[in-house]
Parts: sequence; structure tokens; C-alpha cells
Amino acid sequence: MASVQQSEGIVLRTWPFGEADLMVAVFTRDQGVVRGVARHAMRSRRRFGGALEPMTYVRAEWAERPKQDVVRLDRFEILWSPLRDPVDYPRAAALAFLAEVLEGALPDRAVEDDVFRLTLAAATHLTGTNLGLPVTYFALWITRLLGWMPDLNRCAISGEPLRREAVYYSPLRDGVFAAKYRPSGSVLLPAEAVATAARIFRKPLPELMEEAEWPRAATLQLRRFAITILERHLEDRLRSSRALASR
Repeated sequence: MASVQQSEGIVLRTWPFGEADLMVAVFTRDQGVVRGVARHAMRSRRRFGGALEPMTYVRAEWAERPKQDVVRLDRFEILWSPLRDPVDYPRAAALAFLAEVLEGALPDRAVEDDVFRLTLAAATHLTGTNLGLPVTYFALWITRLLGWMPDLNRCAISGEPLRREAVYYSPLRDGVFAAKYRPSGSVLLPAEAVATAARIFRKPLPELMEEAEWPRAATLQLRRFAITILERHLEDRLRSSRALASR
């Protein structure tokens, strides 16, 4: 017998399933990533409307049967939609980056409330022209929440404290390194970027967004650093990150 479930959720991706149905991946607050079928979603826009757009924040209702991985999605109520603001290419790329990281990093049915709250904060602050800060905030924080962020204040080889000085990181190794211990092919993370990371880990995103000045170069350097870590642990390239290269 099917049981009916409800949860807040964020739509990650949809793809065709049969002639008229859509398969939908939803990151739910209560049950993690749930995959289900939205019946007749391709044939009738009335039933789900714009609720199946990627990164839409919804209240989802679905029916699931024991020993079945795929559920039947019955109803989505839109709580927030990315379509409420204009979706140009940079904003679409930023939203796609969030969705790609989540689907790649989170196993199905793993409850991650901290990641859910982080995602919602980042997605709803992707407005106007300042897209770089919310994306970098998300990339750094999800890396930390998943346990992949190294200690930026200690050399991974010598163990000596770095005191927020410039450090180096490698696409092939965990940790950060003092200059004299840096591996071949390592990348510089300047002192300003290390200090900016400390600010990001100390303050909530809405508070940071209110600051008049924000170091753009450090933001880019930190995002590349976080993406390097994510790609190493995911063992795959993040396609959407290439569209964010200069943001």
C-alpha cells in the first residue's frame, strides 16, 4: 500500500520519462534527494505549472510504495520561484551550478538540513548583478558541510600553523600547504582570499550581501579553490562552473 509523504523541497532536475511523464529529482528537507515520476507533466502544464523549473522551492507531496526507489509525485506548491526575477545567462548558470553540485554530492535519501538551508539562502540571493558572492558562499560552505574543506590555517604536510597567510592547494591532494612544502602543480591562494574565507565562515550570507565593498578577486580565487575540491571528491567535472569563470 502506498504511503503519502510531504516535505519542503528544491527541484534539482527533470528529464523525459516515457511519452508524457517527467522524472524529477527533488532535494527534500525531510528525506533528502527523492526521485519520482510526474505523470503527464509533458502533456499538461496545468497540473504542475512552473513548479518543475530547476531550483524552484516547493512543498512537495508524493506517494511511495515499500521497496520502490521511484515515487509518484502528486502535487507541488510553489513557495519561491527563480522565475520571479529575470533569468539571464549568468543567473541561469549560477542556478545550474547549485543544482549540479547538489545532485552530484548528495546520495539519495540522505537528510541534510544544513545543506538545505544553505541552498535556499544562496538561491534566493542570486539577484541583481552580485552573483559571485552567493555562488562562492554556497561552494565554500557545502564543501565544509560535507567534510571536504581543509583547515586553511595549518599546513597539511608539516602541521605548522599558517596564520591566514598565503597558502597553496593542489588539484590532486587534500589540504593546503605552506610555500616551502607546496607540491608540484599547486595553485596560490593569496592571504586576502584566506581572510575572505574566514569572513564567509563567520557571517551569514544576508549580512555579507549588505556590505558595500566586496573583494571580487578574492571571491573568484575562493570559488576556484572550492570547485577544485568538489571536483576531486566528486571525481567529475562540474560543467556549469565553466560558465561562472569570470563572475
